Amino acid sequence: MSKTTHSAELVLAPMQGVVDEQMRALLTSVGGYDRCVTEFVRVTDHRVPEKVFFRFCPELLSDGVTGSGVPVYVQLLGGNEQAMAQSAACVAGLGVKGIDINFGCPAKIVNRHDGGSVLLKTPERVAGIVGAVRGMVPSHIPVTAKIRLGFDDDAVLGKIIEQVGQTGANALCVHARTRVQGYRPPAHWHKLAEHLPHPLPILINGDIWNPEDARLARHESGCQSIMLGRGAIAFPDLARSIKASWSNRIYQPMGWSEIAELVLAQFVNTPTHRSKYVGNRTKQWLSYLSRHYPQAFTLFQKIKRSRSPGEIETLICTYDPESRGGSSPDGRKVKGTIHWV
Repeated sequence: MSKTTHSAELVLAPMQGVVDEQMRALLTSVGGYDRCVTEFVRVTDHRVPEKVFFRFCPELLSDGVTGSGVPVYVQLLGGNEQAMAQSAACVAGLGVKGIDINFGCPAKIVNRHDGGSVLLKTPERVAGIVGAVRGMVPSHIPVTAKIRLGFDDDAVLGKIIEQVGQTGANALCVHARTRVQGYRPPAHWHKLAEHLPHPLPILINGDIWNPEDARLARHESGCQSIMLGRGAIAFPDLARSIKASWSNRIYQPMGWSEIAELVLAQFVNTPTHRSKYVGNRTKQWLSYLSRHYPQAFTLFQKIKRSRSPGEIETLICTYDPESRGGSSPDGRKVKGTIHWV
């Protein structure tokens, strides 16, 4: 096979229950992303109504991009070929920038209802769904898919890549674990190498937490493009940091003060800000951030039992990292106190 090159992309992954409109807006505002993908829209045996697409992707009301101008693809999940194609045609008519198809979700309840990674057992069905969606969507709207290495093993990975490549799809993202492996480390990036280069652009995904992981993932897989999931939530400027490393530029990661500003913005702009679930998304994010920021863990401990919007907001605004001796991901001492009150 002759060598095929593709421009390198960094894509924000569709993390169910995590990467909603607010998170997409915040992370893409930090910079580094070429596109992002919504949480999956479940398709059963009927076309999804327009109102559902607007709920999952409010960016459709703003030309299909985030506030910083990053294109948003809508992700569909389901096993009914006709309903998937009709739903894709519907959202295409709403001005979506691209459509992604989920064949990677490992959740048992999803798999039991003919969705997500269970479809990887039958490569022909994967290709059939992608082809049906591609056939119902105007050619100027990209159609992509996200898979895992396989369900039980990676025996049919090559077949899936080949068959999806024949559908006219614009790209394929591979999470470098099987469904059985779930999210257990390590991610097996090297499993892609024997199938590349390939005319179909392929992105690598899984266990990319820092620029060094990104370098290794590209080297071991042979992929040039990357999709970031949990790493992006734990390290908000990860995409920007990776892009700097690609061009051999020195990069200074964001300090805690900047991260805390993002946390506050996420809290006050989350729809549950005034509901009985107040702070849940923010607490979830602080849990992820704790991987890189010890200050995030301490702040989480302060707010984890609070149900008062005012109290949570005040704690975020007045938390002083110096009182805990915190440091940033690269080990630098974090200086300064956040004062919004």
